[in-house]
Amino acid sequence: MSAHDWLVPDWPAPANVRACVTTRSGGVSAAPFDTFNLGDHVEDDPIAVASNRQHLVEALACQPAWLRQVHGIVVAEANPAVVIEADGNWTATPGIACTAMTADCLPALFCDRAGTRVAAAHAGWRGLAGGVLEAAVQALGVAPQELLVWLGPAIGPAAFEVGAEVREAFVRQHAEAASAFVPSANAGKFMADIYRLARIRLAVIGVTAVSGGGLCTYTDPRFYSYRRSARTGRFASLIWLQP
Repeated sequence: MSAHDWLVPDWPAPANVRACVTTRSGGVSAAPFDTFNLGDHVEDDPIAVASNRQHLVEALACQPAWLRQVHGIVVAEANPAVVIEADGNWTATPGIACTAMTADCLPALFCDRAGTRVAAAHAGWRGLAGGVLEAAVQALGVAPQELLVWLGPAIGPAAFEVGAEVREAFVRQHAEAASAFVPSANAGKFMADIYRLARIRLAVIGVTAVSGGGLCTYTDPRFYSYRRSARTGRFASLIWLQP
């Protein structure tokens, strides 16, 4: 990955657990998808997307399991041979990369301390409120205290304005979620901290070893951001077990 500005998570994962977050650079897509768009549903040239995805395989030496994400809470077993409709996937098979594509939503990567299972989840506010992170934990089948989580680049709390109904969806489930919202300058609106919301929900189910957070896709030009530009690409957060 030396030729790219892709991110490698800084977290205490076992040595055989590998993870990467792509950025906008390193690909062949033309504007406004320039250049390393991995989303095949955003009206980019399919040939460019296929080229970018093949380059990803060669750069990381793993097989990504792509998803058709629908802002739900289904977490399926990763299968590179088929595109599954789900918002998370998991695997215990080395060489298969669990993958979440985002452009403001929260990507969450999971592994167990023993380095035997990994998972990735895509969490917009609907999926987060619906329980996609909890579903990923359940799918891994590992005691919560044995899990490590890394939160990837997402829209930051200074840029994520939501309506009162979004705040209510979280506070209704966990009262402490109120701390993740502050009133916006616009009446009836709130600024939401999706990182804090994720940590609260994970802590409730016993997952407290959570790293990452703090990178804002809206303000950081390295990443695609749907709120910054509705016609844009998608970057990927991937996690896999080294063969």
